[in-house]
Amino acid sequence: MGLLSGAVSISRFNVKSLPSKVDFDQARFTEIVPGSEQRASLGFVPMVPGEPYEVGAARHAFRVRMDRLRADPTLLRERFRELVRAELDSGTAFVGAKRRRELREQAEEELVAQTLPTSRIVEGCLDGRLLYVATTAREHLGVVIQLLRRIGVVVEPKAPWIDRGDISAESALVPDLEPGQSVLGCRLLRELVGDMEVSIEQESGYVRIRTLDTNVTLSGSVFHELMHYLELDAEILAANMVAGDVTFRFDALSYRVSNLKVDAEPHEHWTQTLDARLEKLAEVYEMLDRKFFELGVDMRA
Repeated sequence: MGLLSGAVSISRFNVKSLPSKVDFDQARFTEIVPGSEQRASLGFVPMVPGEPYEVGAARHAFRVRMDRLRADPTLLRERFRELVRAELDSGTAFVGAKRRRELREQAEEELVAQTLPTSRIVEGCLDGRLLYVATTAREHLGVVIQLLRRIGVVVEPKAPWIDRGDISAESALVPDLEPGQSVLGCRLLRELVGDMEVSIEQESGYVRIRTLDTNVTLSGSVFHELMHYLELDAEILAANMVAGDVTFRFDALSYRVSNLKVDAEPHEHWTQTLDARLEKLAEVYEMLDRKFFELGVDMRA
């Protein structure tokens, strides 16, 4: 799943500042050298190996690669037990805490020397003053944002309430908001129930709700139960959405879209595919933005 193929999970950011020339090589990825003490490496790589980062006017496509080298936890436990048993079999009456730490480190070093790194790839695109990142995972978003900052690109979450300065909306049901989040996204979902253009999927849907007492997840035919919870002033945190022939899941608090199925005609070059898919992504976000303002979503409880 990513910007070039399959369903996509996407997070959108405003670009607050960037250098005159964006140089991804300043934080490029380097592989972990076998036998070294390095356990992790992360950095930028091109969207397609050997291709440039700059793929159009004010557009840069990139991937962030995150490699991590660690021993399998199960194998580590087994090797540690073997080493402790060997100590005892050699005549040692007791293996103290300090020696156990040394044996555990030895076991880890042995296993790491025989292990290949695991890799995680996150795709992104700087499109003018917007940044699209193909993930909604907070941990990975944090890595991408920090790497971009290292090369002079500073971003902030993009949502209608941020764009118009509505950052003080409150809800007794959702007190633990993260930076960029707002219950105004929940109010948007409430307004979209039954909307003719874009609405919560009701017959084979998914809805996550926050009540005064707990979180509730509804699936399948959700309409009647959803209306019951809305009458109790519950907040809708996330839901499967349908807009014409487009379906996706909307995280209301963070204004992020996931599992968006983007169908695009096959193209000869990957940059043409990227253009077509970004256009579809932009259309979905523009529709949500327009609905937010048309429906007059505000800070009412």
